[in-house]
Amino acid sequence: MASSSSGFVAGLTAAAIAAVGFLTYQASASVPDDLGKPSTSETPEAKKSKAPAGKEKDDDLLLPKGSGTGERVVYSLDEDRVWLVGANEKVTRTFEVTPSAVDPTPATYTVTSRSAAVTGSDGTPIEHVVRFASIDGVVIGFSAAVDGSTPQPDPAVKTGGIRESRKDGKAMWQFAGIGTKVVVVE
Repeated sequence: MASSSSGFVAGLTAAAIAAVGFLTYQASASVPDDLGKPSTSETPEAKKSKAPAGKEKDDDLLLPKGSGTGERVVYSLDEDRVWLVGANEKVTRTFEVTPSAVDPTPATYTVTSRSAAVTGSDGTPIEHVVRFASIDGVVIGFSAAVDGSTPQPDPAVKTGGIRESRKDGKAMWQFAGIGTKVVVVE
């Protein structure tokens, strides 16, 4: 009896493997020929700067012109976007941010201080604060609201908090220690 049940199981297994193989063949036959091949319009710079997440559009992954060299944080005022650039000019992450009411002047800065958790100048509890500039007495830095919100700043209140999602704030915190270069571009 044991040999007939094992033969039955072996037969079912063989049938299942054959069915999976057939379905795999059918699926591969319907895949376009160019799937997985690089686009002919993709530049070498785009290939170099792709972030591992793959959620961003190719245009978002390209570093802005004049954004410096070496390991750094790049912040574009016009695009409200940040790039974390590691060794060999490789973008390790890019994400959108909500700008502060006071913009830093385009220039190269360094991270001067950090705070794990504080209350922002707008009264919001924030975390992963990475400060890099001061403009007319307003301290400028990246932070994430503990409640995850990224509201537009009140233009009547002079604040310098560039808000990120909590996930992006954690990535910034891990990347940008004291002395890390921050390049602000238009």
